[in-house]
Amino acid sequence: MSIMELIEAVKSGDYDRVKEMVIAGIDINGHGEEQEWTPLNYVAGNGDLKMVKFFIENGADVFNVGRDKRTPYMIALAAGRVEVAKFLREIEEKVDMEKCRDSSKRERKYCKAYHLRDLHKFSGWTDSKINWKEDKDTDEGDKTEGGDKEFSDDNVVFIHQDFTVTQSMYHNENVIYNNITSEWRQFLEDDIQFKVPDDLDLIVPNEDEQEKVKANQS
Repeated sequence: MSIMELIEAVKSGDYDRVKEMVIAGIDINGHGEEQEWTPLNYVAGNGDLKMVKFFIENGADVFNVGRDKRTPYMIALAAGRVEVAKFLREIEEKVDMEKCRDSSKRERKYCKAYHLRDLHKFSGWTDSKINWKEDKDTDEGDKTEGGDKEFSDDNVVFIHQDFTVTQSMYHNENVIYNNITSEWRQFLEDDIQFKVPDDLDLIVPNEDEQEKVKANQS
């Protein structure tokens, strides 16, 4: 009885065979030859929630990765397995928050463009220039006497996942505003509807799961 036999049973969806081997004591956190995935990685990709729960109940490591450095949660997310992704994320958060941060590394680099006039409506707004890198292509007419580019309401700026604002689309470069207060967050949410999307907001459900949703709605 080998890890590859268990993986083959997982791939074929043979729940009884999987259960039999796990009860017999096979190492469910062992890595297979292809991609060096564990059985749970394969189950996550298949979207079999019942089998995922069985593996978790029997000690499967939700942070185990193969050569691609993806956790089971990441694999479920990429495969559009909504229910499995939700479940695995909940388990990650419960098991070990520190390990979750270090191992899954899911922080999304996100930004969205706005006109500066929209942000100037915030009562606590002040223009800043932090970590500034002057654009070589800046039109001379856009600069002040001191050589710095002026800000205007028509400028397009970028709000990032940490609620800072930059002239550049790159995080932490040409920062215009970084006074992150509860009032600023509330302004972004209420006045301009800025929200960093959650992983599950962006997931494209697998075709099988789309069919399940349609069946439940009919």
